[in-house]
Amino acid sequence: MGHYFGTDGFRGEAGKVLTAEHAYKIGRYLGYLFSKDRPCRAVIGKDTRRSGYMLEYALVAGLTASGADAYLLHVTTTPSVAYVTKHDNFDVGIMISASHNPFYDNGIKLISAEGEKMNEDMTDEIEAYLDGLRPEPPLMIGEKIGTAHDYAIGRNRYIAYLISLATRSFKSLRIGLDCANGSTWNIARAVFEALGAKVYVIGDDPNGININQNCGSTHIESLKELVLREQLDCGFAFDGDADRCLAIDDKGELVTGDHILYLCGSFMKEKGELYQNTVVSTVMSNIGLYEALKNQDIASEKTAVGDRFVYECMRENGYVIGGEESGHIIFSKYATTGDGLLTALKVVEVMLEKKAPLSRLKSGMRLYPQYLKNVRVIHKKEILASEELKNAIQNEENALGGKGRILVRASGTEPLIRVMAEAETDALCHEVVDKIAALVTALEASF
Repeated sequence: MGHYFGTDGFRGEAGKVLTAEHAYKIGRYLGYLFSKDRPCRAVIGKDTRRSGYMLEYALVAGLTASGADAYLLHVTTTPSVAYVTKHDNFDVGIMISASHNPFYDNGIKLISAEGEKMNEDMTDEIEAYLDGLRPEPPLMIGEKIGTAHDYAIGRNRYIAYLISLATRSFKSLRIGLDCANGSTWNIARAVFEALGAKVYVIGDDPNGININQNCGSTHIESLKELVLREQLDCGFAFDGDADRCLAIDDKGELVTGDHILYLCGSFMKEKGELYQNTVVSTVMSNIGLYEALKNQDIASEKTAVGDRFVYECMRENGYVIGGEESGHIIFSKYATTGDGLLTALKVVEVMLEKKAPLSRLKSGMRLYPQYLKNVRVIHKKEILASEELKNAIQNEENALGGKGRILVRASGTEPLIRVMAEAETDALCHEVVDKIAALVTALEASF
């Protein structure tokens, strides 16, 4: 990854790390790169952050200055931008969002014509331009200046697509939705009500600064309270741009991304739809997922952290379901990216087809206790290469006797080493993590 674009776009504090000038220049270079025998066509979506307007208009200015035509979806989800980019034959899609981050952050995610995250070669080119290592693209004049268009119809087409995927009416269900005061605030209700569900919605009053604030998939407590209070069949919580989804079952218990991979993967196998008989996850998935999949004779494959890596693995091997414990779930038959709304629909489909409550469907997977500690360091590479650290990790894993694991990795965006352990008890998790974290701190002090 470069120093602007990470695994999930260019992200940082709006107006400070990610500025209107950055957005203008990105628009300028995209318009130049994708204009060949005709002007580039770019489609743009955004979440509900106040800074979204600033970045949206700056992108439009840059694109049109380079002769490109910009089509505005306005407030919408990241997966909807991917869908529209692919199916409406756009050259590039742009989503303005910092996902689950607080409102003062924002981001620019770039999507290829195939509806996939843009490859690193292209973002490297854009970074080189931002750093002044590429010549300025020509400014268009006269009739060659680009145009901007309202394209809300694209968002409506995506909503219709989601509704068309449902295999049964939701009429018998009472469902809670937490829209995180983000991208789904004016979409989620429409989808579930169109399918017949009795819907209870929270987190649907965005004001530009309350996105993800005590709501959504990063603050699941509000949805749990709603499900229990109203005695709902289940609830679904999305993040700011709705590429992830977590759930609450009928007993008020959390349903993680790992649970969703298990119950949907098992259902797909029963239906003969789990091609390659494999579920893809990242190294951060709970060990309980792998035990549960093994009990169902389902293979698993692990990738580095990030839904980009999950999708790449799925595409290269023909796998049809993969994701992260955080709720990024990809159903490759229907989408090219994690899609929170699609995930919720697929979970409800399993409930209806199996005629079982969500609490029972997830009961075949035992979630191991997990504990994570972040250690602030400067010498990430040197510490991770330490033989002392490797030996300590191996000794602790041996002591767990196959009933747990330890994962130590560097943060891709912060000066941190993340130490995570899974074991049979919370106390054991804390004990192991504290030992390894103390060693990391000591190693840092030695440099």
